[in-house]
Amino acid sequence: MDSIARLLAGTHPSPQTVLGAHDGIVRALLPGARGGHIVSSDGSREPLRHVDGPLFTADRPDFPCTGVPRTDLPRADLPRTDYWFSVDYGDVTVDVDDPYLFGPRSSAAERVAIGVGPDAVVDVLGAFARHRTTVSGRQVSGVDFAVWAPNARGVAVFGDFDAWGAQQYPMSRRDGVWELFVPGASVGDRYKYRVVGADGLIRDKADPLAHRTQCPPETASIVDAPSQYSWSDTDWITDRELADPVRRPLSVYEVHLGSWRPGLDYRRAAHLLADHVTELNFTHLQLLPLTEHPYGPSWGYQVGSFFAPTARFGAPDDLRYLIDHCHRRGLGVILDWVPAHFPKDPFALGEFDGTPLYEHADPLRREQPDWGTYAFNLGRDEVRSFLLASARYWCDEFHVDGLRVDAVAAMLYRDYSRGPGQWRPAPDGSHRNEEAVDFLRDLTDMVRGDHPGVVVIAEESTAWPGVTSPTADGGLGFDFKWDLGWMHRTLDYLGTEPAHRGGQNPALLDSLTGAVRERYVLPLSHDEMVHGKGTLTTRMPGDDRARADHVRALLAYQWAHPGKNLLFMGQEFGQVGEWSDHLGVDWGALHGDDGPVHRGIARLVGDLGRLMRARPALYRGDADAAGLDILDTSDTEHAVVAFVRCDPDGDDLVACLFNFSDDDLPDYRIGLPVAGRWREILNTAALDYRGSGVGNLGAVHAYPQPSHGRSASAWVALPARSSVWLAPDDDVQH
Repeated sequence: MDSIARLLAGTHPSPQTVLGAHDGIVRALLPGARGGHIVSSDGSREPLRHVDGPLFTADRPDFPCTGVPRTDLPRADLPRTDYWFSVDYGDVTVDVDDPYLFGPRSSAAERVAIGVGPDAVVDVLGAFARHRTTVSGRQVSGVDFAVWAPNARGVAVFGDFDAWGAQQYPMSRRDGVWELFVPGASVGDRYKYRVVGADGLIRDKADPLAHRTQCPPETASIVDAPSQYSWSDTDWITDRELADPVRRPLSVYEVHLGSWRPGLDYRRAAHLLADHVTELNFTHLQLLPLTEHPYGPSWGYQVGSFFAPTARFGAPDDLRYLIDHCHRRGLGVILDWVPAHFPKDPFALGEFDGTPLYEHADPLRREQPDWGTYAFNLGRDEVRSFLLASARYWCDEFHVDGLRVDAVAAMLYRDYSRGPGQWRPAPDGSHRNEEAVDFLRDLTDMVRGDHPGVVVIAEESTAWPGVTSPTADGGLGFDFKWDLGWMHRTLDYLGTEPAHRGGQNPALLDSLTGAVRERYVLPLSHDEMVHGKGTLTTRMPGDDRARADHVRALLAYQWAHPGKNLLFMGQEFGQVGEWSDHLGVDWGALHGDDGPVHRGIARLVGDLGRLMRARPALYRGDADAAGLDILDTSDTEHAVVAFVRCDPDGDDLVACLFNFSDDDLPDYRIGLPVAGRWREILNTAALDYRGSGVGNLGAVHAYPQPSHGRSASAWVALPARSSVWLAPDDDVQH
């Protein structure tokens, strides 16, 4: 097939060698044109002749060649050729600049660098609106497009600027990157890439580096201008950089933005969310993935665009406003981020250039069977760079305070959710995916180095060692890991009828004694409120009153236990109905017949957050063995669990006592570290929380009578299905 035929078929890898001015002939693709002229900068004109399809040509012997180097300045050995086309479209004549008059936007070194690390990815790839300069100094506005598709036979960019014709702008392949400057394209234009794959199939693809997209179900990318948003969070960022997140209060309110209050956009949600979350004394808001995703019921976990926030709630600067507003209110923002897999939608990353480009070529490693998606090939340098650049982009451009990395276990294990014969062992015969290990270490090191204070949290569901250990020590380097074992053990325990809990206390003891194996987040997350699992309230045994008691005791146990806390929306007031992304949070429950009970739970959550912020014992020792003194977990007859939280750097103490039985224990003797007056700083059975009102009249007195291996002890009233927290008076000697 000759050059012209390949050009018209969309499979010419170097259309700049055919189009433009070459040896006195100028060629152009002008779909829909009836004719026209080529106009030079000196005003001379020559008619265009139709050749075939959208191809036109003109003779200009005074134009030996074109070609402008990347600097946009003419080289001395090139003729000073500048021209444009005056195109007759029948009812209108339009001046059109030749895209092949302009050189590549990137150098060979820059293009190769996208496989070396994340630094070059955002600068080299994607769409950038800018002015380019012709050899005569004329300024031409347009958009530089570039996409990585090394195995494609041809790529053309098309969109609003060519009436979606996909014939006018074939791109040039250089070092696996297809590039083209499109004169006249502008910010706000929608576009896609038409890719003729290595397999000969034609696919219309969204830009993997798009910073803005159409609102689903539409799937085009949108040319976006660099953000002009003016941030107001300098003090917040400075404080974040100086702080150790492990030794600070951290409690997280998890939100699915589309169903928290359906119908909100980013800016309206900013104020309502900040009001609600700060009133409850959470320190952070965690948003289910906001990276653009085609299928809403995936809750954002099947990502179509890794650099664009979903357009469902507004423009990228609107999301910046939400995060900035939260920072002004003293609230951090964590984003869910999904580097484990991506959907098979035809417009997205799958088989991008007619080969498994982002996904594995090996069919035994290509798919994630749980979700019907493709798994990223983390052994490919360009794929690793792409994902690392995405993580950096959210930190750089959106000032996020953390990334919660989804499905880490699915990345670490070659046999994750695969049976015999469905997975391929590593060269050493193991099921470890060392490519994922290297990637995750690169990720955590990069975020820690570039953005001190930004936390990286692993949703890792197995016993993989060293998830939160430093990479220098062989760990993965995460700041925190979700403790799903704690979640399962705790919900199983409290979901059992109190009369049948005998012998189960060791399950709770295991989570307490293992609290320093890693640095943990204790999640009561969205995953536990869907698919028939019920809610915290419906999992609890007993009548409505007993269930509410259990929920309050559970929340107090979560806040008292070593580790940071995460609670999904709706559970802060004990929503009864299971979460639905279509229905949203049941705010009406706060105003119905059971409203006082729900408001009591919400009030407790606010008080738990206030106490955590005020008492260093409840957060400084979360990952320190010195931060926990277990008093009793062996009283299975009464279902009592008791421990003291300690500040390793000070003298703050909080005794956290739990009666998980159905019986009030009016005189329960418990050992305490020191004698003296201990104030009751929390009682989940308080009338303010709609509890029974049984309590200790504000304080108990510990006498120098040993018990539970401690030098002092007190008689404490422990209401049924409740938690009581005690703190020594300031004048008590610790």
